[in-house]
Amino acid sequence: MALLDEAAPGVKVVVFDAYGTLFDVHAAVARHAGAIGPDAQALSDLWRAKQLEYSWVLSLYGGFRDFWQLTRDALDYALARFPSVDRAIADRLLGAYRVLDTYPEVPAALAALKARGLMTAILSNGETSMLADAVASAGIGEHLDAVLSVDEVRVFKTSPAAYALVTRRFGLKPAQAAFVSSNRWDVAGATRFGFRAFWVNRAGAPDEYADQRPVAVLPNLSALL
Repeated sequence: MALLDEAAPGVKVVVFDAYGTLFDVHAAVARHAGAIGPDAQALSDLWRAKQLEYSWVLSLYGGFRDFWQLTRDALDYALARFPSVDRAIADRLLGAYRVLDTYPEVPAALAALKARGLMTAILSNGETSMLADAVASAGIGEHLDAVLSVDEVRVFKTSPAAYALVTRRFGLKPAQAAFVSSNRWDVAGATRFGFRAFWVNRAGAPDEYADQRPVAVLPNLSALL
């Protein structure tokens, strides 16, 4: 029996976070690592950390700026922290971020879920056009029934309003949706909302949010099948 059937029987839709789950958020810097120099990985880590931090802080005080603007703002901050990196690289990094590589198993995993008769979707903090670019570049659109952006509700995950985009779009109860994310904080929010949440722990990170546990922990998306 597939892990999905065993851990979350009866689900009708499998919903994926985008950035870090389907798309490798470090791929943009990796493409230009030679031009960036020895601080490439540290720059990439800080860029991602600030991007997320901005989304959480905005949500807490009731503000909103679309995720593409946060991505630009976070890169500006990261470049300021690493003055050895030529700021002229910014436009190339932002262009690469719109067409991030997927993890190797992603297309086959999505296709397999569709072949089993399940609906599939993305639910992302990502801005609508940046998601469209990423999906088109990866060639995975045919395997998705919906690409949902928090732009519609103007609040980021882990707000319940963000997760409710799924139940409203598909007309389902939360327990009828499996939610898959590599971000443990996102898994916690999805679990709290009532989704059957799976944590893709590619990095082997320690667990946290013990009060909001996933139904299963996966090394990659192939393990779901």
